[in-house]
Amino acid sequence: MGEDQPFVREGIVRVLEEGGFEVAGTAADARDLVRMADAHHPDVIITDIQMPPGQADDGLRAALAARAARPAVGVLVLSQFLEDAYAFDLVADGAQGVGYLLKEKVGDMRVFTDAVRRVAEGGSVLDPDVVARLVGRQRKAGPLDDLTRRERQVLALIAEGRSNTGIAHELVVTVAAIERHVTSIFDKLGLHQSGEGHRRVLAVLTYLRA
Repeated sequence: MGEDQPFVREGIVRVLEEGGFEVAGTAADARDLVRMADAHHPDVIITDIQMPPGQADDGLRAALAARAARPAVGVLVLSQFLEDAYAFDLVADGAQGVGYLLKEKVGDMRVFTDAVRRVAEGGSVLDPDVVARLVGRQRKAGPLDDLTRRERQVLALIAEGRSNTGIAHELVVTVAAIERHVTSIFDKLGLHQSGEGHRRVLAVLTYLRA
């Protein structure tokens, strides 16, 4: 886990351990994070985006470098601010096994640990505030134009990493209704040949790039 602020780092470790996770190690700068990932082969790398030595996006770059060496590793990045560019960089090579959360969500143990588990299982998790900004921005005509308003709502919740059951609960409809919406989304986006999980990842990528 990468975080240069000692108190924040200790707090995240405590939340993870209370959530039942084993923390293989912590790093205070991006270079140590890469070395630690090489040494311990973690299931998930959790890191602040802005870390030494550059205090720019060093943490994100370090996590992506570790993932390039071991593609199965999950990456969950934490940010103090909403940065669309960081979200795009994170999913540029695929949204499977990646997540982006605002640091304030770490204090909610259920939200944070659920995000870690989803990323570890190969899912994608985007902070709802990031998704809301992406939904609200102006965009050119694209593949999402054929989706209904409800289908766009469902796709936005898929981007957050919600399951069909979780989406049904959020929208107060049946799971069967959500399954129909998801099938329609796949059809309209031309995602016909892959498995359910892979198509969800491809749908999220289409959503982010549209």
